Amino acid sequence: MGKLTGKVAVVTGAARGLGRAYALKLAKLGADVGIIDIDLKSYEQFEGEFIGEQYETVVDELKELGVKAFGAEADISKKDQVQEAFSEITKHLGEVDILVANAGGGTGPLEGNKASEIKPNELQIVLERNLFGTIHSVEAVAAGMKKKGSGKIVTVTSVTGLQAQPGGNYSHYAATKAAIVNYTKYLAQDLGPHNITVNAIAPGYIGTGRLNEQFKKAGVETYSDQTALKRLGTPEDCANVIEFLTTNQSDYVTGTVIDVTGGLLR
Repeated sequence: MGKLTGKVAVVTGAARGLGRAYALKLAKLGADVGIIDIDLKSYEQFEGEFIGEQYETVVDELKELGVKAFGAEADISKKDQVQEAFSEITKHLGEVDILVANAGGGTGPLEGNKASEIKPNELQIVLERNLFGTIHSVEAVAAGMKKKGSGKIVTVTSVTGLQAQPGGNYSHYAATKAAIVNYTKYLAQDLGPHNITVNAIAPGYIGTGRLNEQFKKAGVETYSDQTALKRLGTPEDCANVIEFLTTNQSDYVTGTVIDVTGGLLR
């Protein structure tokens, strides 16, 4: 029996990277896991994200761990698609007990979108993907959790949503991640009376297969030397925090943000 045996978890943006690590962690803890991604085979786009020839998608990896699993494709920024995806998962796995609203991402060059020069079209994209996508996902599970009288919701912000980066670059993305922080705090107040906890995780420089390619181009030390621990984080570092936030170890923790940055914040 695992800590989450008998529970149903959904992780958005779980076809690769951190979302995949979260889904695998929850499955290892015994939860049946539904995953949502705009492309369940997006791992194919990055050499470092390869999941193995024996697997078609992360769903196959999850099933190998002895739990039920189901995958649905949806654009997280489209409410109707999100609702349909969650409906399909509920049909196959049951009502959702745990949500990790991980899907999101930026757009445009990392040196662009200075705070005084934000491109409206790129702002709209990240606003819909990050903030609206999180809200759509929460709306899809909140009623069921209220009915059950319990639930765990984890949103995903970023170190950029907590601390301004030098130069003021990529501020459109950072603004949406900061908005998720406040949304999380308000949601915790809203859902607390229903015994539903809501917290956020804020990753820093994490060495996923995709990001490792960027880190190597710029020089890994450029990023790792900024941290107190002098290393990049791993997906497992973040998944361990997800374990805490989705099990009974965090039953009296809500409305907070846990940064997983290796001491990047100061």
